[in-house]
Amino acid sequence: MNAPRDAREGLLGLTFEAFHDRHRQLWMRYAHTQVGSRPAAETVVDNACARLKSDWKHVLAQESVPRYAWSLLKEEVHRWLDARGLQPLLVPAAAFHAAVGKLLLHETRDEFAVLEGELGLYGAIAGLPERQYDVIVLRFVLGNDEEHVAEYLGIELATVRSHVRHARRRLARALNVDTGRTETEE
Repeated sequence: MNAPRDAREGLLGLTFEAFHDRHRQLWMRYAHTQVGSRPAAETVVDNACARLKSDWKHVLAQESVPRYAWSLLKEEVHRWLDARGLQPLLVPAAAFHAAVGKLLLHETRDEFAVLEGELGLYGAIAGLPERQYDVIVLRFVLGNDEEHVAEYLGIELATVRSHVRHARRRLARALNVDTGRTETEE
């Protein structure tokens, strides 16, 4: 009588481990952009995974397991930041890394202009609505293709493309960038 139950429990454990193995690396990279250090990111991701594992049956019953898990990860990030009175570190950290990369690649002498431009861009990204922010961070900051972004967020590929399109327009407006398009072309 316990054999079928043990088999189900074993299968649940295997499905969780497969999900965990598929998502952990990206989750670590995302958490690191938000909390600023690898040890803190490990704490956040470990807490999110512990919550997922403890409620795995419930998680599997959700309409979209990846979307539910992503929301839970973000809750853990915010919980960790709130407990320390901190804000997400995406803007200064990502802007600095992007600026350093550009400075090294292009050997420009105007370091402050490059850093100011990157801060403006990442500041504008931070001001996006939540779904657009998630898509832009996963797609462009963390370098995932659209298909993986759709998978990680549990949304349709067309929805990812729509969020990217709307976010680009919003970012262009926030940064006063002329895209060369008229309202009728969009």
